[in-house]
Amino acid sequence: MDTKRRTHHGLARLAAEQYGVVGLAQLWGLGYGKEAIRRAKEAGRIHPIDRGVYAVGHPSLTKHGQCLAAVLSCGEGALLSHRSAAWLWGLTKRFVLPVEVTAASPRRTRLTIRLHSAEALTPSDATASAGIPVTGIPRTLLDFAATDPSYLAQALDNARRLGLLDFIAIDELIERSRGFRGVARLRNAMLAHRPRAFTRSGLERQFLRLASRAGLPTPSMNLFIEGYELDAYWARERFAVELDTYDYHGDPISFERDRLRQEDLKLAGIEMTRVTGIRMDREPEAVAARLRRLLAQRRRDLATLTHPPRG
Repeated sequence: MDTKRRTHHGLARLAAEQYGVVGLAQLWGLGYGKEAIRRAKEAGRIHPIDRGVYAVGHPSLTKHGQCLAAVLSCGEGALLSHRSAAWLWGLTKRFVLPVEVTAASPRRTRLTIRLHSAEALTPSDATASAGIPVTGIPRTLLDFAATDPSYLAQALDNARRLGLLDFIAIDELIERSRGFRGVARLRNAMLAHRPRAFTRSGLERQFLRLASRAGLPTPSMNLFIEGYELDAYWARERFAVELDTYDYHGDPISFERDRLRQEDLKLAGIEMTRVTGIRMDREPEAVAARLRRLLAQRRRDLATLTHPPRG
């Protein structure tokens, strides 16, 4: 295959992967110079769509193609955002034009693109979905709350249905975004999705009943080991269970402290897992089955450490 054919083949393959859209820098990377680009335009192989972006084969683009074209035209680091990101994630069925993009150095909003500043974004806010750079779910929900509050409750319902509602990440974003538009709306809208609270004593009694019905040895409760109070502990297996009163953590400090606690216990030779009241309510048999497997695996691991196999 000669160079020209390889170049055309590479363009066709890239276009197929990118909803029929390519950027100028990508054309250069495929070996297209200014003259080759001019000839490709004249021949109808590529069609200018926006600043530095071309449609391959024909100028008609799908919705995904429009989204990617908008992001590519806004330069490196640009992300699909706000209502457009909500559509891409499946949080809303409404595809609203112009396409919304958040960029590090936003130029003036154009007819086909509504630009937003990336001043408040951190690297954790950026990800990709369906091959398109996009704001992550928490940032998308916050931006959506700021621009389309009438549909926020519906977007949260869809996020929960899709398994995308991460309480920890959303709470962390709210904490570091105080004073920004949409924060109060998102915080208030989230109240309807918060799981019910469980009292500590009630949760412990529920766990002991579950362990008994599952035929597990009765664990010690509220035992201090290595400087930490363990909710449930099997001394023989050196295995602990942390009973979480919610299926999310209320603030970033608690989140970090919990991770440090788990690391300290692991260094002391104690394995730990977490069980929430929500899970014990919704799937007690599954929780019991996993605990049986975890305890059995822990016994095997300890036996291997005590009596390592001979070479």
